[in-house]
Amino acid sequence: MTAANEVAPVTGWRRWGAYLALTVVFALACGLLSWWQWARRDEAVHEIQRVERNYDAEPVPISTVLGSLDAWDDDDEWTPVLLQGRYLVDEELLVRNRVRGGKPGFLQLVPFRLDDGTVVVVDRGWLPVGDAADASPDHVPTPPDAEVTVVARLRPAEPELPGRTAPAGQIASIDVATIVADLDADGYVAAYGVLAGEEPSVDDMPYAAVRPEEDEGPHLSYALQWIAFGVLAFVGLFWAWRRELRIAALPADEQAAARAPKRRHEDSDAEDAILDSQGR
Repeated sequence: MTAANEVAPVTGWRRWGAYLALTVVFALACGLLSWWQWARRDEAVHEIQRVERNYDAEPVPISTVLGSLDAWDDDDEWTPVLLQGRYLVDEELLVRNRVRGGKPGFLQLVPFRLDDGTVVVVDRGWLPVGDAADASPDHVPTPPDAEVTVVARLRPAEPELPGRTAPAGQIASIDVATIVADLDADGYVAAYGVLAGEEPSVDDMPYAAVRPEEDEGPHLSYALQWIAFGVLAFVGLFWAWRRELRIAALPADEQAAARAPKRRHEDSDAEDAILDSQGR
C-alpha cells in the first residue's frame, strides 16, 4: 500500500477532532435547550395542578389565605375568597392593553372596602375598546353601590411599568400597591381578586374572566426533539467518518470520484432511458 493509501484519515485527525468538538458543542446546546423545555413543561404542569386544586374550591375568608396585607404564596393563586363590604365606585380604574380572544380591551378594576375597612382590588371583567378617539370602552358598567358579598379568585399583583403612562382613570398594569397607596387606606398590596360572583348581582356586567386553559403545551415534544438532534449529530459524524475511511482505502484515482456528489443530469439521463425503453 502506498503512502497515499495509508489510512489517509490519520493525516486528518486534527480536522476530525475539530468536527468532534463542534458536534459535542452542538449536542451540549441541544441538551441545554431540552432542559429548558423540560423546565417550561414543569412550570406548565404546576400551573395546571394549581388550577385543578384551587379554582373550584369552596370560598374562604381572605384573611385565612393571606395572613398579612403584603402576603403572597404562588400556591394560593386562583383560590376563591369571600369579601363582604362595598365597592368604592368613584375609584374605579381601567387597565389598558388587555387582549381577549385576539381583541384589545381593558380590565375594570374597582377597589372593594371590606367591613373591617381593609381594601381589596377587584377585577370585575373585560371590556372591548370603543369608537372613541382614545379607544376607551363605549360603556363601562357601574358596580353595585350597596353592601355586597363578593367571591373572587386571588391573583398575584403585577409590577409597575416604569415609563408607561395612561390617561386619567386608566392604569398600565394591575399595580395593586400603587392603587392602594393612592387611596390612602390599608389594603392588600400583593394580590387582587378576579370576580367570580357577587350577591346581590346586577345585569350590567363586563365580560367575565375565563378559566385558564389546562394545557401543558408542546414542551415535552420539543424537549425530546432536542435530545434527538443531539444524538443524530453524533450519528451523522460517525457515518461521515466511516465514509471517509472507506474512500481513503480506495486507489488514489478513484477517491476523487467517490467524494464527488452525483450529478443531477446523470439521474435525468437514466430517467430518459427508462421512458425511451417504454416507447414514450
